[in-house]
Amino acid sequence: MNKPLYTFSFILLLFLIPLFGFAQQAPEESVDKIVAVVNDHIILKSDVDEQVQQYMFQMQQQNQQISFGEDIWYAVLQNIVDRNIMLDQAAIDSITVTNQQVNQRIDQRIDQSVQQLGSEQALEEQMGKSIVQIRADLRENYREQMIVQRFQQQKREEVDITRPEVKEFYESIPKDSLPVIPEQVGISQIVIEPPTLENARQEALSLAKQLRDSVLNHGKTIEELAKRHSDGPSASDGGKLPLISLDELVPEYSAAAAALEPGEISEVVETSFGFHVIRLNKRVGDQIDTNHILISIDEDSYDNQAAIDRLNELRDSLRTNEDVTFSELAREYSDDPNTASQGGRILNPQTGQRLLTLEELDPALYRIVLLLDEEGDISEPKSFQLGNSNNSRRAYRIVRLDQHVPEHVANLEQDYQRIKQVALQEKQQEHIQDLISELRQEMYVEYKIPIPDRYEDPEEDPML
Repeated sequence: MNKPLYTFSFILLLFLIPLFGFAQQAPEESVDKIVAVVNDHIILKSDVDEQVQQYMFQMQQQNQQISFGEDIWYAVLQNIVDRNIMLDQAAIDSITVTNQQVNQRIDQRIDQSVQQLGSEQALEEQMGKSIVQIRADLRENYREQMIVQRFQQQKREEVDITRPEVKEFYESIPKDSLPVIPEQVGISQIVIEPPTLENARQEALSLAKQLRDSVLNHGKTIEELAKRHSDGPSASDGGKLPLISLDELVPEYSAAAAALEPGEISEVVETSFGFHVIRLNKRVGDQIDTNHILISIDEDSYDNQAAIDRLNELRDSLRTNEDVTFSELAREYSDDPNTASQGGRILNPQTGQRLLTLEELDPALYRIVLLLDEEGDISEPKSFQLGNSNNSRRAYRIVRLDQHVPEHVANLEQDYQRIKQVALQEKQQEHIQDLISELRQEMYVEYKIPIPDRYEDPEEDPML
């Protein structure tokens, strides 16, 4: 019985369900039984039941109303079978993960759950065990998950796609089934942050130095001073920033914190958000756990008009000097590191796509784009909040409409990259499915329970 029961895309969905957020356990049956064997791995009915319950719980959390049925149960069984097949092949291919990598992934998940529930104690109460025991219980599951992910990624990287294949994929889609691509724009920006008035900067720096001195020499703690004086969003938590990747923090903060030993206090560190006093609590790989006090500069202490004037100068230069390009000025003058290096181009952060639908634009950017009529038009300077919701600051920008694509039916001329990506993903999925089918024939796979006939043929798979 080595035929696949379910498509790999559904198997992948089940395998990647979160291992947290599930508190209630299925009632234990007095008698368990073996339902399948893969090489040296034994799969119990209770293993399948537990993962089915986790899947059902996840769907409920996503407000997806589904009812239990044998379709789901057999899909989960096949998921576990194929997971063990991939694990054994990964061992043959010498695909491994380190203890540090596993621990880092677990710490990230625990920190997310702690933030959702409010405290470690709340998590322990929900799970009915200590944080130490939670980590221990998750370690092997996460190790297996990461190994299978690496195995899949390695196999995907073996697959490429040619232009004729993309064309063949496109032509295989019925014309009445081609999607309608919504209106899209390609846009670029130059961002200028208002400079601070010098006296306001000095006052903020002086206060930060005084607070650091209070911690080092007068017995105060960062937590109590952060609650009283910090301007950061974490002030109420004593300036606590749980484990976070170094590359998710502004460079000055990351560099200063990474240079500390656990328990050490930094010098006063200046970033675009103001002045920080930082204590490093612990470091796990490329992640750090810190507390900090942030003294920001009052909004009224910035020279907003200076930023507006600078952007108007750049806009006028682009209008009058044909030798100057928007991308050159963005690389040289823009204060937004995320777009400056791209010549000011704004990309979809998830896909990296150049063209954005109007729905993908934030409201402030959407209002600017609506006023740009022709490709090449540049907006007047407009204020906006630069950074994320937790660490944003006022800035000004001019926006250029580089490209405008009206709503249309998908075609190769306008949407080649989009179609290529979909075609490549499908080809990669087929490659992994074929590989697992071959491995099922090579490895020992035996089902210890009857498999209904309608699950024997993938073409009759109800999940397709």
